[in-house]
Amino acid sequence: MSYHQLIMISLKSKIYVAGHKGLVGSAIVRQLKTSGYNNIIHKTRKELDLTNQKKVYEYLKKNKPDFIFIAAAKVGGIYSNNKYKADFIYENLAIQSNIIHAAHLCNIKDLIFLGSSCVYPRDCKQPIKERYLLSGELEQTNDAYAIAKIAGIKMCESYNLQYRRNYKCIMPTNTFGPNDNYNSLNSHFLPALIKKTHQIKIQNKNELILWGNGLAKREVVYVDDIADACIYFMKKKIKENVVNIGTGIDFTINYYAKIILNLIIPHKKILIRYDKKKPNGTPRKVLDISLAKSYGWSPKVKFDEAIIKTYSNFLKIKK
Repeated sequence: MSYHQLIMISLKSKIYVAGHKGLVGSAIVRQLKTSGYNNIIHKTRKELDLTNQKKVYEYLKKNKPDFIFIAAAKVGGIYSNNKYKADFIYENLAIQSNIIHAAHLCNIKDLIFLGSSCVYPRDCKQPIKERYLLSGELEQTNDAYAIAKIAGIKMCESYNLQYRRNYKCIMPTNTFGPNDNYNSLNSHFLPALIKKTHQIKIQNKNELILWGNGLAKREVVYVDDIADACIYFMKKKIKENVVNIGTGIDFTINYYAKIILNLIIPHKKILIRYDKKKPNGTPRKVLDISLAKSYGWSPKVKFDEAIIKTYSNFLKIKK
């Protein structure tokens, strides 16, 4: 059993959520409110440019939150990560560095940095343990984003060692849910599948085209489970710097496509075709979540239920 103790966070504690309108940030805000936390602060991108070091420091100095969630990031799928590498590495390095350093300068001792499972090597041994970080080459299509996230992990680790901070890193697997990005060019594979399936439904088409050969394996987790884990570990002081969060189970892209087709377009046979000119990405990626489980956390939401909730939210967005 891993050593841990509770952090003094009360329902009245001031909590800053950076990236509160995004997929994970909005879920964290919902979960905090549901759990009874009523002193949550946040700013939109227009109100506070997180790439501006001076503005970030001034905001944290003025508001002095007790805890910070860093869910703000520039994110995207294979296409955008590969095409806009400079944007991904610069913006993410700037956002996380500004918040982490300003938090330290303002003597904010506790925060959670949201990383990504893409920080692990492309050909990593499966399932992926936290200690496999920096043990091999990264997936080239999103290496700029991954390197930025690795820098965030190492920054938290360094401030913990040098300044005795409690800056923890949550490594979520592929996450989906309400407020996801459905842009055809820069969304992740699951929201892209939901959007493609919806288009097939309303256009009464009979085929779904997948990138690559459909055999790449992915683990996915519903965003409410990620938010639940963030709040769970917010309240704990743990020995480890990095904790994987996911389901610990992976399936092929082809499998997910069939499930989503069956849920959104039941009773209709849809042909799945493959665009093999498009990349597959990392061949397999599933996280070992035994560390999170050793602290008493595990995912709760079933996949079918999560897809139905996500699709319902997608329909509201489209209106």
